[in-house]
Amino acid sequence: MQQKTSPKVIFFDVNETLLDLAPVKASITQALEGKSELVSQWFTSLLHYSLVLSAAQQFETFDTIGTHVLMLLAESNGISLSYQEAKTATAPLLALPAHAEVPEALELLKAHNYRLVALTNSSQRGMSEQLSSAKIAHYFEHQLSVEQIKTYKPHTTVYHWASEQMNILPTESLMVAAHGWDIAGALWAGWRAAFVQRPGKALFPLAPQPEIIAPNVLEVAQKLIR
Repeated sequence: MQQKTSPKVIFFDVNETLLDLAPVKASITQALEGKSELVSQWFTSLLHYSLVLSAAQQFETFDTIGTHVLMLLAESNGISLSYQEAKTATAPLLALPAHAEVPEALELLKAHNYRLVALTNSSQRGMSEQLSSAKIAHYFEHQLSVEQIKTYKPHTTVYHWASEQMNILPTESLMVAAHGWDIAGALWAGWRAAFVQRPGKALFPLAPQPEIIAPNVLEVAQKLIR
């Protein structure tokens, strides 16, 4: 249901929500000997093992997990892949383009005086490189990485910490993400949320519904300013 009051801060997930994963998908497909059907499994496994580390109170950076998960996936499918080859294959993750509508959406929100913050599972260095490469870094008041607290989204701790960093209440925070698990985590943490329904993405049925569902970030922005 649409809320009547505006959030004080809009937090954005980065990978897939703001940035297009097509280049890294292409390089990973090549590393996996053309088996493109394994690419979605790589990203799912990357998220899975980041949560495994959080549950076990361990931490490795997102790019490090991504490289090792790719090696694991290759091995389980009978593909020989060295650490260096896997690292090279995942390197495009740091230089992804923004989805076409994203700059206009962020510009619109800034023009309406919204405070924008990036909140990502990527490392601090990785996020900085990503947003700079995509030419959208200047839209964000802060860039928050889970590396600072060594716990991955969608752990409730991450959302509470992010609200505290901005000196606002959870109810004054709104998460914009293209991942059902991120939306679920934010809502369970007492945040508000807007789901970007990129192709192939869906909400988790056991979680509360976000107040906004839209096919891209620009339509999310337009709904917020209305």
